[in-house]
Amino acid sequence: MTAAIVIPARMASMRFPNKPLARIKGKTMIERVWELGMAVQGASEVVIATDSEELKGVAEGFGAKVVMTSPHHLTGTDRVAEVAAMPEMPHAIFFSFQGDAVLTPPWVIEEVLRVMLADPTILLATPAVHLQGQALDDFVESKRQGSTSGTSVVFDLKGDALYFSKTLIPYDRSEKKAHVYRHIGLYAYRREILSTLGALPEGRFEKAEKIEVLRALENGIKVRVVPVDYRGRTHGSVDRPEDIAFVESVIEREGELLVEGRKGET
Repeated sequence: MTAAIVIPARMASMRFPNKPLARIKGKTMIERVWELGMAVQGASEVVIATDSEELKGVAEGFGAKVVMTSPHHLTGTDRVAEVAAMPEMPHAIFFSFQGDAVLTPPWVIEEVLRVMLADPTILLATPAVHLQGQALDDFVESKRQGSTSGTSVVFDLKGDALYFSKTLIPYDRSEKKAHVYRHIGLYAYRREILSTLGALPEGRFEKAEKIEVLRALENGIKVRVVPVDYRGRTHGSVDRPEDIAFVESVIEREGELLVEGRKGET
């Protein structure tokens, strides 16, 4: 059983035009994410899916495989579904690894893949981090200030998601907030569920929250939440130009995720 990591990337972001080519400590964002994907143990192939010829040229320049996809996709899931339907992509599992997720450790993807391989009944899986200490305080405070950055998730005793939200869930009367999990926007799909999702219209809650995985929940498709450990690393992605400074400060403080010549290790 093989797995492909697909990195959906578009240049036409309204909040950050040409985002994949923004430079982070001397290297383009898209190259950084591609290198993280290449470091994942167990992945058979890593491809960048885009509708931009400019991005295709840059990515092929640093050695990436690129597939051209439609410019009309609403989400990364839709773009990955198109890739999964291509005859030259005969994999059983497809990851959607966002092109701005420059601080996602390879072992996070490996853990989700391990869970998918261990249980063939799981059609869709996504990781989440249990927030505690300062990370929890920072997340709660950002939500109090009205931030839409960062998604929280609640799930049942089996680990299947109940809901994802840009607000802080669950509400905790005790104020202890012991059950707050931050969702990591990475998805693993079996081929058959991708074709189903790709044919479904945008969901009501998906549209309201701007969280693509809600399309699955609205249509009765189970989503397994995989708790993961960042091993002391800071989570983050780039949504706006001002996020570049934050990401660079994390790299300055914690070092690069990939050590040259020892891919996948810290």
